[in-house]
Amino acid sequence: MLGATMNPRQFLDRVAQELGRINTSELQKLADLIHERYLAGRFVFLIGNGGSGSNASHFCEDLGKGTLARKFFTDDTKKRLKVISLTDNTPYILAWGNDEGFDRVFVEQLKNLASPGDLLIAISGSGNSPNVLRAVEWANAHEITTFGCTGFSGGKLRELAQHGLHVPLDDMGIVESIHLTAFHWVVDDMYRRISM
Repeated sequence: MLGATMNPRQFLDRVAQELGRINTSELQKLADLIHERYLAGRFVFLIGNGGSGSNASHFCEDLGKGTLARKFFTDDTKKRLKVISLTDNTPYILAWGNDEGFDRVFVEQLKNLASPGDLLIAISGSGNSPNVLRAVEWANAHEITTFGCTGFSGGKLRELAQHGLHVPLDDMGIVESIHLTAFHWVVDDMYRRISM
């Protein structure tokens, strides 16, 4: 935890430095993949655990609502992005986790909902969460495009996902913060493409 050895200014300066290291082509690719699903009427699924799970929920909400201009809120003819965070169905997650194992909580939802041509955005700071990896493996085998958002060394997810956004830093809190900041740009870019 880098912040444990820094004052507020040092911490914020370090976060700004790490934001500057983002590979913007990776970020642009994420936006392009989401927009392709919007145009094709395909689904975007998000998964993650802990803070990454919170980021998945937040990103889902922003993509679903924040990409629409207010003038489209009551327009039933306006096409909308189909987006679901698989972190948010608590009873379903608990049923699979309790009965069959926590590593199956995302993949089993994908089996019910996903189709070829959809997009799975998998968020894991370590890149080694078993339930995330299992879902990505299944998606890859079923013609679902996979995008991994990682930190640290990227773990297995960085190698397994077809595309990715990597934050090469050994600090989970900053990695998660940078992921969320990056996601906010994607939402703004989708707003531009969908609502302007």
